[in-house]
Amino acid sequence: MSFKIVRFLIRVILKLIVHVKIRGLENIPTSNFIMASNHLGRLDSAILLYVFDREDIIVPVAEKYKNHILFGAIGRAVNAIWLNRFGTDFHALRVMLNRLKQGGMLVIAPEGTRSQTGALQQGKPGVAYLAGKSGHPVLPVALVGTEDHHALNQLKHFQRIHVTATAGKLMQLEMPQGKNREEALQGQTDEIMCQIAALLPESYRGVYAEHPRLKELIQNA
Repeated sequence: MSFKIVRFLIRVILKLIVHVKIRGLENIPTSNFIMASNHLGRLDSAILLYVFDREDIIVPVAEKYKNHILFGAIGRAVNAIWLNRFGTDFHALRVMLNRLKQGGMLVIAPEGTRSQTGALQQGKPGVAYLAGKSGHPVLPVALVGTEDHHALNQLKHFQRIHVTATAGKLMQLEMPQGKNREEALQGQTDEIMCQIAALLPESYRGVYAEHPRLKELIQNA
């Protein structure tokens, strides 16, 4: 299958089973950028292929799906980057960085894996690293309604799945220098996660619910 065929099939299916509401369209650039979002379920990537009319999308996919009969085929069709979620996958990071340098839109979840509760988990510094190295801005995006259990429950009752995707403001990050680089990268990661959290309902904010930066963002909204 080609990228165009996969996207066409996804759009046909999602039009039947999903109602997508998009907020913050004015914040989405047409140039190269990194989209960082929370990760709720298997619908997340499909929603993004449904929303974005671009063929230069760079999508990291968990390596466990590489040989899956369906997700593996889709991953190969969209030229996915297979990612080891259980450690720092330096090979995958290098591939992503090389692809970013060629231009495009990277879609990535800083949490690294789906949230089992729907609430935000601790973000990993890979996104901040890629943003600093590539020079591409980061677009924080909050997804609501793509949880696996919610989607399955709606489908079982022959009801459409209601999904909301909210785009925040673009963030430009610089690669930290010096001996405290890892600490600085984590600080940038927390900033990205707090920007996402500020776009989410309170029950989705998870480990960032009491973060001072999130409280500041909400107060100044």
